[in-house]
Amino acid sequence: MKQTLEALIVKPGAPARLDRRDPAWDGGPEFHHFAHEDLKAEAAAALAKSVEALEAAHELLWASDAHALLIVLQAMDAAGKDGTIRHVMSGVNPTGVEVSSFKQPSAEELGHDFLWRAARVLPARGRIAIFNRSHYEEVLSVRVHPEWLDRQHLPPGPRGKAFWDERYESINAFERHADRNGTKIVKLFLHVSRHEQRKRLLARLDEPAKEWKFSAADLAERAHWDEYMQAFEDAITATSTPWAPWYVIPADRKPLMRALVAGVIVEAISSLGLRWPEVSEQQRAANEQARRSLEAESH
Repeated sequence: MKQTLEALIVKPGAPARLDRRDPAWDGGPEFHHFAHEDLKAEAAAALAKSVEALEAAHELLWASDAHALLIVLQAMDAAGKDGTIRHVMSGVNPTGVEVSSFKQPSAEELGHDFLWRAARVLPARGRIAIFNRSHYEEVLSVRVHPEWLDRQHLPPGPRGKAFWDERYESINAFERHADRNGTKIVKLFLHVSRHEQRKRLLARLDEPAKEWKFSAADLAERAHWDEYMQAFEDAITATSTPWAPWYVIPADRKPLMRALVAGVIVEAISSLGLRWPEVSEQQRAANEQARRSLEAESH
């Protein structure tokens, strides 16, 4: 799957060109030999394989205790963030994973700089943190709704292009610092089409078990679709870096989307070159003594 995953990366310094990335992409050459009706089953099989690999990779991440993993999920409403977290992390020990959702900031959070609440929930070594939305909301939803800046107690000054460029710089520096200190960052934009979002929003209204998920606010934000796409384009282009590149995941086909997300995460942990902790001669001698004691016990 490595070739397929590489096609999803926004190369640092290159434009994201979201308009040229198909949200309904079928997975590329590695999936082309499957008939369309078999794609769902093949994606499910790839997901199961990656989930198994992720379980082993997370155990190694925990045991090595030298790195952490931060997964950043950004998307429009109904792209499938919650379901992706549930399916991809299904095999991982829940005690080693923390999920943070970045909704409307609290009064305490508004009293600090815009990266403060993200810094507070960075993962400890050996752990995985998932940001369901993230610090990127400050250059996405806040950019679409610049009036929200009035609540942030910022110093006076213009709010033009230079202001947003400085926020991108701050984000890049923040992520560079985290990476230098052992936190591997995986940034995923779940790229859903406007047509598919409409279908999923209607499904929430049509199915009693899903209607609770529908919010009138989703429809209000959908009215700003073009503005959000421009905000995503600018943010992803400015912040896809060698230490924390963006992956644009086609999200119209949910099974394939989840398989791709799982593959990216497994590949990220594998790239760390982790090793199991070494056992010292003293520990090995103590372990041998423990073995003899256990073997000497009566059954």
